[in-house]
Amino acid sequence: MARITASVYTSHVPAMGSAMDLDRTADPYWQPVFTGYGPSREWFKENTPDAVFLVYNDHATAFSLDLIPTFAIGTGSLYAPADEGWGPRPVPPVVGHPELAAHIAQSVIQDDFDLTIVNKMDVDHGLTVPLSLLCGQPPVEAFHWPCPVIPFAVNVVQYPAPSGRRCFMLGQAIRRAVESFDGDLNVQIWGTGGMSHQLQGPRAGLINRAWDNAFLDQLISDPDTLSRMPHVDYVREAGSEGIELVMWLIARGAMADVAGGAAPRVRQRFYHVPASNTAVGHLILEN
Repeated sequence: MARITASVYTSHVPAMGSAMDLDRTADPYWQPVFTGYGPSREWFKENTPDAVFLVYNDHATAFSLDLIPTFAIGTGSLYAPADEGWGPRPVPPVVGHPELAAHIAQSVIQDDFDLTIVNKMDVDHGLTVPLSLLCGQPPVEAFHWPCPVIPFAVNVVQYPAPSGRRCFMLGQAIRRAVESFDGDLNVQIWGTGGMSHQLQGPRAGLINRAWDNAFLDQLISDPDTLSRMPHVDYVREAGSEGIELVMWLIARGAMADVAGGAAPRVRQRFYHVPASNTAVGHLILEN
């Protein structure tokens, strides 16, 4: 049977992608950020899975205000890096896992969660920056990242966004889907986006260090209670873009302990401010 062996949580700040693309990770401003991800890159080399199920939000590249799916699963075989206005990132295309993705879609929809199935789309920094942070920067000519990736886009851009509770329960359904797959696969689930940040209005530049770290504490120890936090709390405490953190609850819901298993092992925890006017959070949990 397939199994989810670990969950990875990370911000996906676009400026971090630019710093990697322009080879500026050793600059004094950026060095503390990328040093924090150093142990995680070593961990990923030693624990490269057969597939990554990557939860992220699209930034008006694959979708727009004309079409806003709440949950969209990529079932294609290849995804090109998106042009977000200044050309695509100089990274390889993302190779999908159509067989596992189709199985997860079938299982989760039959488990009463409505998904939009996407056979063709480009993927933006929300997906490629986390890959670069954990995998490094493969040259474009390498053609692929270290393992297949299933993109899973969540609408946290245009209200109404899904509740944290809905996301947490969806993670549980994804775990059940993976475990029912007829194949021996090592799967990781990644939740990306966040942490506290606001990009517009009178509170632009908001960062709430204490709230972010309390969120990480509770994500580890009591995700069920955390999943019941209302949207207004995210917006008030973590800024308008802080709502992206509900995507982390999908990854946390997929961990074994929420179904009565042993508590996950914390392999890495990192937090840094600021990075391009946002807070950067990162966590690795192993089943």
